[in-house]
Amino acid sequence: AVQIVTGIVLAMHYTPHADMAFDSVQRIMRDVNWGWLLRYLHMNGASFFFIAVYIHMFRGMYYGSYKKPRELLWMLGVLIFLLMMATAFMGYTLPWSQMGGWAATVITNLFSAIPVVGEPIVQLLWGGFSVDNPTLNRFFALHYLLPFVIFAVVFLHVWALHITGSNNPLGIEPKSKKDTLPFHPYYTAKDTFGLSVFMLVYVGVSFFAPNMFSHADHFVQFDPLKTPAHIVPEWYFLPFYAILRAITFDIGIPFTDIVIIPAKLGGVIAMFGAVVILFVLPFLDTHPVKSARFRPMYKFFLMLFVLSVLVLGYVGAQLPEGIWVILGQVTTAYYFAFFIVILPWLSKVEKALPTPTSIHKAVLGSKS
Repeated sequence: AVQIVTGIVLAMHYTPHADMAFDSVQRIMRDVNWGWLLRYLHMNGASFFFIAVYIHMFRGMYYGSYKKPRELLWMLGVLIFLLMMATAFMGYTLPWSQMGGWAATVITNLFSAIPVVGEPIVQLLWGGFSVDNPTLNRFFALHYLLPFVIFAVVFLHVWALHITGSNNPLGIEPKSKKDTLPFHPYYTAKDTFGLSVFMLVYVGVSFFAPNMFSHADHFVQFDPLKTPAHIVPEWYFLPFYAILRAITFDIGIPFTDIVIIPAKLGGVIAMFGAVVILFVLPFLDTHPVKSARFRPMYKFFLMLFVLSVLVLGYVGAQLPEGIWVILGQVTTAYYFAFFIVILPWLSKVEKALPTPTSIHKAVLGSKS
């Protein structure tokens, strides 16, 4: 809601034209009443939106919230994540800075790796033969539209939640009224406290460290004839950017010169595959016990997975050379191995700890 409200007001003062976009953002910062605050809230709001979603996704993976009967709930959540990434990427380019303009050039160029249809897709995204004014207009229109699509999918996400009910840290389905609590006052109080702490940090960063997540090249106008020394996406894209760069080799038939998947296409497949594989997570982990509290092996490998994502994020911010390339390839291999190899293996061999017979007995013990 904060993103939509601030975005609508910013759009009233923004000029989506390649010659005027950068200056219009500077005017918002300097001349529009409270424009600096609106922009900082909007800019940092994207980062905090992703922080909340990443925490939410980790919590869902830790407690097995993606498992039956909540597969649709999880898949709608991943769809929201994908839409968020598209929206944030397009918003990243709108100030028409060196970093934003060149990020648009690099990322849209990736589609050219797709055989046959790649070049037409790139030209459709660009609206021509290079990143220019038509590209900016397309991205502005889509950046304005997609948040409302996200809002609609959030409603579907909440609807799916109400159909199946919430999961819990024990991963046990409620069996009686003793296993549940009224939403008010218990959850309203808990969520209000959590939201208040979150908003305090969000507003604190927006006031006292608003450019903490920004690169210096964001403050230089886009010059298509001058490439930055290091093109870096926003921090929430860095793990996927590292996966893209980890594929530095062609895939072909051994002992021949026949290439089936060039390195560029392999990187694109790996980057998009890293997100798409989340959709099928409920079908890869078929262990009957949900919560990691009762699955020590799963907990260990999940913590390694989280570590690998953090390392990928750091690698994505470094120059693609030396040890960073090797480290990126190792962590990328583990990222996919976690889903494709480890989870199906654990589903067959892991012996879980004994689970409580009901939620109220686990919480209240013998008093229940």
